[in-house]
Amino acid sequence: MGFLKRFFKNTYRDGEPKHGRSSFENLSDEQLETHLRIARYNGFMLTDAVRPSYDVQITPQSGYRHDTYHDRETGIKIPVIMAAASRETLMDLFFDLLEPLGNEVDLVLETSHDRRGGHNDLYREDIDMPVLKSTLCDFEKMLLNDGCTGLAVLNPNIPMEVQFDEHKLLIMYGHELVDFEDILDDYGLPCCEDIKFITEAEHVHSTAEEYVRQFQEMKYRLGIDED
Repeated sequence: MGFLKRFFKNTYRDGEPKHGRSSFENLSDEQLETHLRIARYNGFMLTDAVRPSYDVQITPQSGYRHDTYHDRETGIKIPVIMAAASRETLMDLFFDLLEPLGNEVDLVLETSHDRRGGHNDLYREDIDMPVLKSTLCDFEKMLLNDGCTGLAVLNPNIPMEVQFDEHKLLIMYGHELVDFEDILDDYGLPCCEDIKFITEAEHVHSTAEEYVRQFQEMKYRLGIDED
């Protein structure tokens, strides 16, 4: 099935549209088709997982910024780096960002295949990093292009975490983030504290039956039991 057909059949909108109205309202089929075909924005290449709003409220671009995660229950504040990278380098960058986590990690698979908003988290503890990377490489196409699959890799003993979310953004948590910054700099991602990401405006996700099947296969390969 072609990309557009998958998008039409398996797309849902996320984010808050301006003034409560979706930018996708009242579009002709031709207008929608033209928009969904656009993957490159000023040198930045999106995966097939997401597309911005029709009026492109936020233009996708490479870069990263610093933020803080505030846990309301514990009151703990954790430094965060959020980053976006073009499709050509995205998986290589993600794998390199896993290096500071060490040789044994925990894994969380995130899936929203059966949901519209929110996701289910599936856990696997104590997995060897080489085994994890090898398995993820086998499912690279699905990980890049499925807008309903994300994952997080963490080492609770450090503690540090790297997320590869459904929007194909890279999110790093930890009190010592300099190693992540060095890797991002090596890939030429600029630090821009006012950068906006596709999640901060209306956007659409895409998935396909093929990716649902591959997600299940990857889950079993990784030894994850949904129960």
